Amino acid sequence: MSSIKSNEVPSSTRSVQLGKAIRTVLLSAALLAPALSAGADEAKPPLRLCADPTNLPFSSDEPGKPGLYLEIGQAVAQKLGRTVSYNWYKSYFGKRTVRETLLSKQCDAMVGLPLIDDFMGPSVIFSKPIAHEGYALVGARDRKLAAIDDLKGLRVAVQYQSTPQNLLAMRDDIRKVTVLSPEEGMTALEQGKVDVAFIWAPVAGWLNKTSYGDKYQIVSTEGDGLLWATAIGFAKASGALRDEVDGVLPSLGPDIAALFAKYGVPNGAPVKFGQADRATTSSVGTSEPVTVGQAAAAEKPVQTAATTGDAKGDAKGDAKGDPKAGREVFNGTCAHCHGPDAVQAERKIDLRLLKKRYADEMESTFWKTVHDGRPAKGMPAWKDVFSDDELRNVYAYLQSVQDTGGN
Repeated sequence: MSSIKSNEVPSSTRSVQLGKAIRTVLLSAALLAPALSAGADEAKPPLRLCADPTNLPFSSDEPGKPGLYLEIGQAVAQKLGRTVSYNWYKSYFGKRTVRETLLSKQCDAMVGLPLIDDFMGPSVIFSKPIAHEGYALVGARDRKLAAIDDLKGLRVAVQYQSTPQNLLAMRDDIRKVTVLSPEEGMTALEQGKVDVAFIWAPVAGWLNKTSYGDKYQIVSTEGDGLLWATAIGFAKASGALRDEVDGVLPSLGPDIAALFAKYGVPNGAPVKFGQADRATTSSVGTSEPVTVGQAAAAEKPVQTAATTGDAKGDAKGDAKGDPKAGREVFNGTCAHCHGPDAVQAERKIDLRLLKKRYADEMESTFWKTVHDGRPAKGMPAWKDVFSDDELRNVYAYLQSVQDTGGN
């Protein structure tokens, strides 16, 4: 009877053990692969999104209700294999918001910027367009709203300092009811104080869906200053990231369309609704769009003393200035109250009438007002915000748009 030493194993047994070992290694590798893949994704930095914490339907810091723009950003990040993080900043500061967040490297991308060539100059670059947004007509579902003449004889709510207000300003056959916000316009419609509201479409759609049970029709309008493309904005140095995003956007088309429907934001075919004289506006994810003049009429300023360098001087030296640069500052800041490209229906704040109103005192009045402000009238002092050179450019621009017609 043969015996086997304790340290000896039959070859057949060794084969079985080896097979088990190989299977164990292969199984472990299979289980480890997803973890390694996840680890690779986790190694990618998060996509940092600039966003307003209280600006529904666009963005919100409420986890269960992040908003249209944030959900688009989240979908993009997922396609890129990234997580997301947020830099919160109030969007009503307009272009200042972009400067303080995106251009200050506090975040990587801002969803919903207007896709316009001269928005923030070359400092901001854009993805492919993701949608079209603008103003809409809101009314009863059985009311015809296909052209401006459909508003004849009606009471129409228009937002203060908006393109619709300027568009309808000369129509005496339409009764304009000025409101300060889309919310106020919807309330006036619901209370029967107006027949139609001509207001900022995304907020109108959101309110119609969440507060009014979809009882109203929302008709997007198309025309100068009424509708524009929106995109995802990046700082100029982030071209590689922009290209990555552009690579995944086409596959997100159905998801983005579904998100617009989820938040009630109109994204359908608009109706052609006329031209607003020289007025153009755009959006940074606010309830009222940030103004960025795009009018053809202002692209070739009238040759005045300011543009030719023949001015006799003012309280701040020669009145020389760059009207083009001044227009950029004006439309990024001043247009919120005084209208895009200074187009304003309210005569008391229509800056195209400065020359008529102040004659030879126009320059001194300008400098005193922009330096010291008029707090009682809601005009802030700008001397600590803009340099005198920047303000001189604004003055040069305002000279180029003065009304030289008769009284």
